Amino acid sequence: MPAPTTARNRLDSIDALRGAVMIIMALDHLRDFIHADAFLFSPENLARTTPILFFTRWITHFCAPVFMFSAGMSAFLVYQRLGDKAALSRYLLKRGLWLIVLELIAVRLAFAFSLTEGLVVLEVLWALGWSMIILGGLARLPVRTLAIFSAAVIVLHNALDPVQGALLQSFGWMWNVLHQPGVIPPQAPIFLLAYPLIPWFAVMSAGFCFGSVMVQDPETRQRWMVRMGAAATVAFLVLRGVNIYGNPAPWSSQSSAAMTVVSFLNVLKYPPSLDFLLMTLGPALLVLSMLDRMHWRPLNPLLVFGRVPLFYFLLHLYLIHTIAVVLAMVRYGSASFLFHPLPSMGGPASLYPAGYGYSLWVVYLVWIGLVTALYPVCVWYWRLKSTQKSWWLRYL
Repeated sequence: MPAPTTARNRLDSIDALRGAVMIIMALDHLRDFIHADAFLFSPENLARTTPILFFTRWITHFCAPVFMFSAGMSAFLVYQRLGDKAALSRYLLKRGLWLIVLELIAVRLAFAFSLTEGLVVLEVLWALGWSMIILGGLARLPVRTLAIFSAAVIVLHNALDPVQGALLQSFGWMWNVLHQPGVIPPQAPIFLLAYPLIPWFAVMSAGFCFGSVMVQDPETRQRWMVRMGAAATVAFLVLRGVNIYGNPAPWSSQSSAAMTVVSFLNVLKYPPSLDFLLMTLGPALLVLSMLDRMHWRPLNPLLVFGRVPLFYFLLHLYLIHTIAVVLAMVRYGSASFLFHPLPSMGGPASLYPAGYGYSLWVVYLVWIGLVTALYPVCVWYWRLKSTQKSWWLRYL
């Protein structure tokens, strides 16, 4: 058994990485609600975006892959504690189903302040939940076998890009669930599958396999983090440079060097291409190796946010929507249009005032205030979880 200090260090490094991306995630969701350009065009639209806007969006690409991969690592550590894969499967099943319920109710209500209007958007909690359920079955495989399978899914899934759900007719919705984002069914309620399960479940199962590295001594696991992180990062640069496979859309030279870099880094998230996953998970493992070398104070913000990720996730969505309402009341004297889904989620764009939204610097300023406000609340909740044993605390 590893020494308690060693075990605590690896848990701290995982929590710190997760906490870092959660801070970044709040920036992207806040931008969705209050940035003026968010209601006009996508930051990945090379014809209209700017480097600063693109990178504001790009940095948040690290969030979902780190969530998935770290959830897999955490599942392996749970297995180490339980010592039984059947018990792990039951744990992952219950946890996964709970996340799916939260996606359908709590997350939808946070984004729309309504459970009856707009699209039912199935995003990260949906994918996390189903990936946990799938992992509950896959975890019964030997780790080496599962690692090979996970890597194969991640590397090869872009070969499925030519397959279109429309060609499968009545079974097309199944392909939307598995690999191609889309809207199902054609009548209400309309579900938007934003996070198909392939290859997300493989990212989580890869993280589960990497958990076997995390239980090694610090020197060994840090060496593996650096090797695998560097290999994935270099593989991204080479594969993207070759421009043949790994992302549905190739990069191209643009009007300036900065925009050419933007084109190079503009890889597909829905579903995440091989290039996308190499671009994000490679540097994330390198950062994890640095975090694993650090000694952490218990109330470090990265640790605090990373220890209560689901609580933070739900709370920050409701707080962001409330901030948008307050800002609208101050500026327009009314915020009734924000009690409907965002236009990107099927809400009525006609209700929004002309020129709605704020400059990007305002988004950054509010983001800093938002994260600062979340910190003491998350400290309180973490202490509550540490001292109380109520059953509901295990699920939030």
